[in-house]
Amino acid sequence: MTEPKFDQTAQQTFDLAEFRRALGAFVTGVTVVTTIQPDGSPRGFTANSFTSVSLDPPLILVCIAKTASSYEVFSQTRHFAVSVLAEDQKSVSGVFASKAADKFAQVAWQTRATGAPVVTDAAATFDCTTHEVVDAGDHIILIGRVVDFLHTSSSPLGYCRGAYVNFSLSQDALAAAGSRTQVGAILEHRDGLVLLDTPKGLQLPTGIKLEPASDAASLRGLLAKLGLEAHLDFIFAVFESGSGPASSVQIYYRGRVIDSGTAWMDSTIRIVPLAQIPWNELRDDAVRSMLERYVRERSEDAFGIYVGDTEAGKVQTLALAH
Repeated sequence: MTEPKFDQTAQQTFDLAEFRRALGAFVTGVTVVTTIQPDGSPRGFTANSFTSVSLDPPLILVCIAKTASSYEVFSQTRHFAVSVLAEDQKSVSGVFASKAADKFAQVAWQTRATGAPVVTDAAATFDCTTHEVVDAGDHIILIGRVVDFLHTSSSPLGYCRGAYVNFSLSQDALAAAGSRTQVGAILEHRDGLVLLDTPKGLQLPTGIKLEPASDAASLRGLLAKLGLEAHLDFIFAVFESGSGPASSVQIYYRGRVIDSGTAWMDSTIRIVPLAQIPWNELRDDAVRSMLERYVRERSEDAFGIYVGDTEAGKVQTLALAH
């Protein structure tokens, strides 16, 4: 078998901005990486390029850009710590992503085995000695051997497509809504958006609750009945509809259909390209408005979370991590 030759032209036209956006589809946690400098002062920065490497021996890694102001310090340090931030610590992420001179004066921290600072009340912390520093293009890979660690019950702060992700929001919303809930999904298939033909016009897949799949009235149950296997990523909108006893809380996830390669048998399913959504066939004004925002934010690759009612609300566009 002849091995294909690498196309040098393709390398020259490699779109770094698009590559970065593609990498942004991977959901990560948000960490603060810290050490003590030779003069005894603490140093730290925000990073989401963190992962486990080995259980035996216990190794983790973080990646540091060679252009980063902390590069020289961390490339030579003999010990460092990684704090996995809890979801209520967005402000801590912002502090360590900034150029503030007094970062450690703005957050609560402590030290453990090596003396490197760890963030108080983080979801988890890992105290390390430096195991190896690996050169990797425009970054270095700092591999640490964990000598001490701590974890809590706090939900971690997530990051995806340029925004923070609140993993507990959907559960809080479902719990608060109680029995007056409608749970729907904005699902994308490779060919477009999943809509359903109904006597009342086109609608999104919706149930009176999220689970279980064995209950045909739930969203999962409806998707199972339709033969759709879907992955629900994040919550997209929470709003109140109607008034008085007839009011309900609408919760919509954004997600994607997992293509099994088999044809769906249900004739109500309609896959519509995002650029060709028949807006006049969507009879629910709130859903139409929500989908218009979805298409706009999808094109910008930057999602927010709408919280409010059918008349007014706020799209929470969260701060970027660095």
